[in-house]
Amino acid sequence: MLLDRPLPIRYIIKSVRREMLYVLVVAVLVYYLTKYFRNYLPIMSISIPVFLGTAISVLLSFKLNQSYDRWWEARKVWGAIVNDSRSLVLQLQLFLKPGNEQHIQQIAKRQIAWCYCLGRSLRGQVPLTASEKNLTQEEVDRVNSHENKPLAILQLNIEHIRSLRNSDNVDVYSAVQLNTTLVKLTDSMGMAERINSTVFPVTYRQYLHYVIYLFVVCLSIALRDIATYFEIPLMLFISAAFFLLEK
Repeated sequence: MLLDRPLPIRYIIKSVRREMLYVLVVAVLVYYLTKYFRNYLPIMSISIPVFLGTAISVLLSFKLNQSYDRWWEARKVWGAIVNDSRSLVLQLQLFLKPGNEQHIQQIAKRQIAWCYCLGRSLRGQVPLTASEKNLTQEEVDRVNSHENKPLAILQLNIEHIRSLRNSDNVDVYSAVQLNTTLVKLTDSMGMAERINSTVFPVTYRQYLHYVIYLFVVCLSIALRDIATYFEIPLMLFISAAFFLLEK
């Protein structure tokens, strides 16, 4: 999700506070090692941390690109859900015979409930909290008996359309069109669930963290001739930028 307002400073600090604590400990430890064991430590060329920083930047750019691709795919999926939901109601208004306005309203309310239920389910929230007002108590009880609640709501609409077809309120060709729209909604739901459940490999993040810590150590040794009050804040700032981009 992209926000159109600035992130609070407290949120930014909270996101990397553990990593910054580790960096601070490493920086202070390396500082004392370079101070009391200066003659035993090799001179670190600044080109080494520069090389590591470049490698980290390349890895982060790859991950940022993958993150944006994932966000854009999710945006297209949710846009398809919005469009197909509108199409479903418009098709019902077109295909159903006069006098079926109540059926159209019932299916439309279930579709609204499905959208809210799917969104909350993907966020790990209670699925039916915002959907109960669009469902009858009997429907709520039935949906609650299923593990996949968005799919259960779609099943209610499928059964309703099938009953309309059996009562000849919808002809066979119109029923095929409605079924196609419901299949598209089911496909979009599956794609949204796949995007939500797919995470970046844990080992990739671990290796990237290790490289950043190695970069901090090398940079601290390379900058040992710089005043401490300038060196440590500089390393905290640089490493914070890397960790924020990694998250």
